[in-house]
Amino acid sequence: MSFAELLDHVGGMGRFQIIYVNLLAIPFFMLASHNLLQNFTAATSEHHCHVHININNTPDTNLTGNNLQPEKCHRFVTMQWQLLDSNATVTNLTELETEPCADGWVYDKSIFTSTIITEWDLVCDSRQLKQMAQCIYMAGVLAGGIIFGGLSDRFGRRSPLIWCYLQMAVTGTSTAFSPSFTAYCIFRFLSGMAFSGILMNAVEWTPTRTRAVVVTMYGYCYAIGQFILAGVAYAIPNWRWLQLVVSLPYFICFIYSWWFVESARWLVIAGRPDEAVKQLQRVARINRKKEEGDKLNTEVLRSNMQKETASAKSSYTFINLVRTPVVRRISFCLSFVWFSTTFAYYGLAMDLQNFGVNIFLIQLVFGAVDFPAKFISVFTISFIGRRFTQAFTLILAGLSILANIFVPQDLKILRTVLAVVGKGCLAASFNCVYLYTSELYPTVIRQSGMGLSNTMARLGSIIAPLVKMLEEYILFLPLIIYGAAPIISGIAATFLPETENHDLAENEIVQHFQEIKKSKILVSN
Repeated sequence: MSFAELLDHVGGMGRFQIIYVNLLAIPFFMLASHNLLQNFTAATSEHHCHVHININNTPDTNLTGNNLQPEKCHRFVTMQWQLLDSNATVTNLTELETEPCADGWVYDKSIFTSTIITEWDLVCDSRQLKQMAQCIYMAGVLAGGIIFGGLSDRFGRRSPLIWCYLQMAVTGTSTAFSPSFTAYCIFRFLSGMAFSGILMNAVEWTPTRTRAVVVTMYGYCYAIGQFILAGVAYAIPNWRWLQLVVSLPYFICFIYSWWFVESARWLVIAGRPDEAVKQLQRVARINRKKEEGDKLNTEVLRSNMQKETASAKSSYTFINLVRTPVVRRISFCLSFVWFSTTFAYYGLAMDLQNFGVNIFLIQLVFGAVDFPAKFISVFTISFIGRRFTQAFTLILAGLSILANIFVPQDLKILRTVLAVVGKGCLAASFNCVYLYTSELYPTVIRQSGMGLSNTMARLGSIIAPLVKMLEEYILFLPLIIYGAAPIISGIAATFLPETENHDLAENEIVQHFQEIKKSKILVSN
């Protein structure tokens, strides 16, 4: 029997698995809060140059702008007393000499009492640092995937997961007490690393037949987390307190995670079958399958997991993802799909203020659209096919984003609706590509394929905030890029083979790899 059959032997989706899955799901509610947190902690409030009060308590009038409204980044060099007279006729304001805001800014604190923008004056010449901070966080997510992926393979699943809970709690809390913007970025980078480590170890003890349901449940937990973020951010308008509130729960996760058991599958592959038997017997007892658990021993474990152990120790590497024409085409197309889906997703999800609608309301709507989007995608995946679903959702998402270029800024509702449609399509694309990727790659290189896909996805999330900076040169240029990327990847998805109700060409691919190995051996001899 395989490891999946061993899990069924000790209770399948029994009491232990239900408790385990629910304990793992709790952190997922708060993961969305950390991923999308800068929508609120880095919200840009209305601002203008600081206005001095002179000795007679009469405000100066060094303000410029259309309709005599305060200018965000400049002021008059000399005070313009005539602007105090509402009946006075003022002309040639544009000819007066101006200068940058040398004495700081005044911020509108009616919505957010404090953000990293207002605290460290990340406006005007420093406004791009906001996008840079999000880019640094996403770079941490990429680094965490690489580092904790290697640590999980070397030291097991349990220890890195416990460490990630602690790291998220400590670095998230430290972020709330950051003395400077540099310290803030460092702590956010470390939080991003912990984010990846938490995501990676979620289904080790889940039987194969229920794994899709569990993964879907985690996805909905993340979606619900977007609702939680909107509510908590509305209740806590101070960024330091908000950061603290979404970080402290991970201390609780760290405490109860000591109850977790090490993956029995990893213990066998790591050459520690005695410990694997003990863990399986413990699971059997909790699942009230003690007699079945007592029948297990190291010999039974070794004999039944020979195939998995041999597969895990095979010498297939990332090179095998581009070695054959079939797999090379799959890797190339999937890389486009993963990159573009994440790239466009964060391009929309991290730009809520741009729509001009209540930021808390739009966060709720953006979270809510994930539910019908993923639900509909399940039906199209099952009854129409993976390839159609993948291509259609990406192309429709791209068209929705591009359509906003032609919608006037004052039509806020229409702009929001198009963005919500695009975000829903990208959520459906996520749902499809995760399943599609696991089906397209043969078993022996599936982990390498998923690793490549994860890397491309993280690169997309890193580049997304950098592209936002291009609006300084051409206002609609980011939308063109955010929209074009999923359309191109949707076209690329049409070149992928369909896997619905089709046997994968796994044996053919593996046989091709074996022939390559044999040819190398003959050449070396």
